[in-house]
Amino acid sequence: MRNRFSIEANEASTLPDILPVFPLTGAVILPNGQLPLNIFETRYLDMVLDSLSHSRLIGMVQPKPSASEDEFDLHQTGCAGRIVSFSETRDDRLLIILAGVCRFDIETEIDLAPGGYRRMKVSWTRFLHDLDDLDQESPQLDPSTLLASAKRYTDHRQLAVDWKALDHLQPSELIDTLASSLPFSPEEKQGLVEAVVMNDRLQLLTALCEFGAVSTDSSSPIAH
Repeated sequence: MRNRFSIEANEASTLPDILPVFPLTGAVILPNGQLPLNIFETRYLDMVLDSLSHSRLIGMVQPKPSASEDEFDLHQTGCAGRIVSFSETRDDRLLIILAGVCRFDIETEIDLAPGGYRRMKVSWTRFLHDLDDLDQESPQLDPSTLLASAKRYTDHRQLAVDWKALDHLQPSELIDTLASSLPFSPEEKQGLVEAVVMNDRLQLLTALCEFGAVSTDSSSPIAH
């Protein structure tokens, strides 16, 4: 079941053509997941405030590995999240939570917003199925093998996970929550974002957990 903040499939026409984007290495969101963010840079504070007064959507997209600090060359595919929670701190930061809505392909970059953040003309066409209720249409979606692999992975990496907190999640929510929150490399996370259908994402995520459970390399960066 998709969360109540999501855009339904019959409302796909409400998805904007122009999307503010937040380029951040290692931080991805997927259509059925959530992403907490700590916003402190001035241009991104402006982006959040502008988004709250419009669609409430922000596009999360990763810079390519070759990107310089001054000019990010971005991956073509990202995912939009809707701001579902925000709070202000005493030191003028914003703490927000994005709920995943739909992935997009970047078509072209347009002029910077007045606040200095980047905006892209995007296409949603390839991923409109992200708006479907997968847990009704794909009851065969079985994450049990994934869960076993993910537990071996987190045990091997000595990561503390409150598995009981995930018990209430529907299969698609569980898959996308683990995909966005486990400490895979930025390249592996991008692969998960670009896995077109949920079953492909489930298989790739399970394989990453299986590999990580036996790998001696523990250098993959934590996303947040």
